[in-house]
Formats: sequence, structure tokens, C-alpha cells
Amino acid sequence: MGGVNIVAQWLQQTRGISAGKVQMAVDCGMVLTALAVLEPVRVLQSVLGAVVMSAVLVLNHRPGRYLGV
Repeated sequence: MGGVNIVAQWLQQTRGISAGKVQMAVDCGMVLTALAVLEPVRVLQSVLGAVVMSAVLVLNHRPGRYLGV
């Protein structure tokens, strides 16, 4: 878990703000900041990489798989 994830979880537990929405807001802010600093092609490559990694997780995740039992 990274720092943003920890804060997102804390906000969800203490304030009722969706952790997913907090994470998405931070991610969008990072992409917008990157657009101001990097070439748009590089930012698009990064976004594409994130989408592919998320797709791998979605396709391979099974509920109950990571219980550590």
C-alpha cells in the first residue's frame, strides 16, 4: 500500500468518502500535472500501461483467492 492508498482508506473509514473516488481524483491530478510537464504521447503511454495492468488484475482476480488461509 502506498501513501495515497493509506490516506484513501483512512478517508473512507473516518469520513465515509469512497476510497476509489479519492484514488481516482489523485490519479487524474497526476495525469493533468504530467500533461503540463511531458509530451502528450508519453502521458498517453503511461495511461495505456495503467489500463493494461488494471485489466490484468480484473481478469485474474477471484473473490476469496487471497485469504491467506
